Amino acid sequence: MSDDLATLEFWARPPEERLRVFARLRARDRPAFFAEQRIPFVRAGRGFYALVRHEDVVHASRNAKVFSSEPAATSPEPPPWVSLLFGRPMVNMDDPRHARLRRIVSRAFTPRRLEQIDEHIAKTATEIVDDVLRGGSGDFVADVAARLPIKVICAMMGVPEHSHAMVAASVDAMTEYSGVRGDVARLRTLRLFGGNLRAIVDLHRLVARLGRERREAPGDDLISALVTADVDGERLSVRELGAFFDLLLVAGNETTRNAIAHGLKLFTDHPDQRAILLADLDRRVGGAIEEIVRYASPIIQFRRTLTRDYEMNGHTYRKGDKVVLFYLSANRDEDVFAEPDRFDITRQPNPHVGFGGPGPHVCLGSHLARRELAAMFRELFTRIPGIRAAGEPELLLSNFDNGIKRLPYRT
Repeated sequence: MSDDLATLEFWARPPEERLRVFARLRARDRPAFFAEQRIPFVRAGRGFYALVRHEDVVHASRNAKVFSSEPAATSPEPPPWVSLLFGRPMVNMDDPRHARLRRIVSRAFTPRRLEQIDEHIAKTATEIVDDVLRGGSGDFVADVAARLPIKVICAMMGVPEHSHAMVAASVDAMTEYSGVRGDVARLRTLRLFGGNLRAIVDLHRLVARLGRERREAPGDDLISALVTADVDGERLSVRELGAFFDLLLVAGNETTRNAIAHGLKLFTDHPDQRAILLADLDRRVGGAIEEIVRYASPIIQFRRTLTRDYEMNGHTYRKGDKVVLFYLSANRDEDVFAEPDRFDITRQPNPHVGFGGPGPHVCLGSHLARRELAAMFRELFTRIPGIRAAGEPELLLSNFDNGIKRLPYRT
């Protein structure tokens, strides 16, 4: 079986086998290098160094001037024409351009705006659990995990109710086969010219239309705030608005969706932790969220490119070298977390990098995700304390998105 992180075969292996490989990589005295296959229509690259230790991931995250997010933080790197057509998302930018856009979009995540959305989050979670109680069993991802974040994000953006189903389907199309190489990567490249490209176009048309409407008649929603924001005399262009919309939908939806689904499976497999949570839900739910995010690592990795020669942890990287920050490995680092493979919602401290490492690219939406997760788990475990997974999850094949496609459950 392959231990090569750049191959599809590795990411098709069971999660516990992959984690054992990362443990061996952390024990090495220098970072491992993995060559990459060439994929049609995708940027050529000779490969990457795997950053698997917590210390290295945090160091690279804080030093964005050396470990650059340009030309792309995602793997495989998209061809240049994609950003020309659809704009470049903030995750693929460095300062000062990144800082300018972040100042604008950060207005969407102020404490006041998050407090405003709390009532909608709670109402949506209640409606979802009402439906679960009526049904009693089914697919937890479709019935619960996928519903909350997409409804919340659409409400924040001011997307009309009749467009929610289209937005959800577009997000699924955009994330299918995300981050894989080999035969499936070629399939994903071909799909880019079909379903994936069509999904991006549909979303950009939607946000462009809404942006024009809100410039003329602003409302109390995120699109209105973004199209009317003026920071240092600058506003978001239509392409920048579209690229941010894509990023928020994918990042905000996938992280929360995956954490909710992984959370149910973890509390099913670890009844002792469920008992601790149920004994004092208000006190323990915050720690439970942090441990789910650490243990599951909903986003597996991001890529960086060296801007100059640089030495870190005894290894000299050269200008132009690629490194991949593996958050799921950093979150199991034995030097940082006692018994890292143990699921423990009382873990303190818990300096995980499940929302990305520190620095200029720290996740803008992490506080929103925590609010959604807290509301959903409170509602579920207060009203259906015995809800549990009724089988093994069907995992998404990806080296980027630690997603669960389907998870049977029963109440």
